[in-house]
Amino acid sequence: VHGLRAMHARTRSFKPPHCPNPHCPFHRDPKDWQWKRAGFYSRQVSPQRIQRFQCLLCRRFFSTQTFSTSYWLRLPRLLPVVLLRSLGCSAIRQIARELGVAPSTVQRLLERLGRHCLLYHQLHRPERLTEPLVIDGFETFEFSQYWPFHFNLGVGAGSHFLYAFTDAELRRKGRMTPEQRIRRQELERVHGQPDPKAVEKEMAAMIRLVLPEGGPVEIRSDEHRAYPRALRSLEDLEVRRHQVTPSTRTRTPGNPLFPANLVDLLLRHSGSNHKRETIAFSKRRQGAAERLAIFQVWRNWMKSFSEKKGDATPAERLGLREGKLTVNELLRRRLFASLVELPERLMRYYRREIPTRQVPNGRRHTLRFAY
Repeated sequence: VHGLRAMHARTRSFKPPHCPNPHCPFHRDPKDWQWKRAGFYSRQVSPQRIQRFQCLLCRRFFSTQTFSTSYWLRLPRLLPVVLLRSLGCSAIRQIARELGVAPSTVQRLLERLGRHCLLYHQLHRPERLTEPLVIDGFETFEFSQYWPFHFNLGVGAGSHFLYAFTDAELRRKGRMTPEQRIRRQELERVHGQPDPKAVEKEMAAMIRLVLPEGGPVEIRSDEHRAYPRALRSLEDLEVRRHQVTPSTRTRTPGNPLFPANLVDLLLRHSGSNHKRETIAFSKRRQGAAERLAIFQVWRNWMKSFSEKKGDATPAERLGLREGKLTVNELLRRRLFASLVELPERLMRYYRREIPTRQVPNGRRHTLRFAY
């Protein structure tokens, strides 16, 4: 009885922060917003009784669940578990077997978590860059090893904060047997060949995400020939110094590229889809980007700079918050894409518009109410 009373008290004390209807004037500005309670509905998981509301202007009905990260989920308890398992190098089918659900359930939860983390990062990212930017390309593949691609990463030289990422298709290169070359030629004849300037374009797009208004910056990179062209293409970018370090240099903390090298190492260590030889590789580049968005929030706000010392996170080193972000804090409330100004490049990830050549009908995010 006491538990029921406490639950009802929490329900009665909840006040919706804004109208969830993106077309309602009170969606962005809830000042003087009027709403009323509109009964309850029941569900099988706790809390079983959910308060409903109605906006008195647009007449849209909604509930306390509308503002929850578990909105429209039948098994809300799985959300934090899937987040942590995905960072613990578990593959989708391994997570599904452990939780007793279908692999498609885990996949959809990862998609939701990826979208949530994209919004969280955009809301809390630093407003300006105050340190040199280390840029690098993390190479992995989608669907098969005939379709490699780069994640172009921008990492803070001092804080190790992962500021942004984009993706760029690559053409398979390196040593191949005559049969493999024939197979590559057949695939490219059917599906087309990746843009040879993709790395240049997407690296420029990544830097634009870090510095949307241009300005002065110090860049550190390896000898990739596309990077200087990418920097020159950004006319409002003032590159005060571009320090180039050979990729053959030992990857120790004394290496100027160590912040990016460490992110590469953590990505392969934490994600089963990025192992060199694996059957858990990403079938779509879109799915890999969603998992990288989860990794980005974990790396920046949840993981200590040093595991052994248990010290500050990259976000703490930049003064963005005090203390480590917990899973419960991250998933405390739903973030609305209509209230977060995502750059168009990131909106493509949110809407699941990144194509995979051998999956022409890849599912996109077109749900009207769920996020």
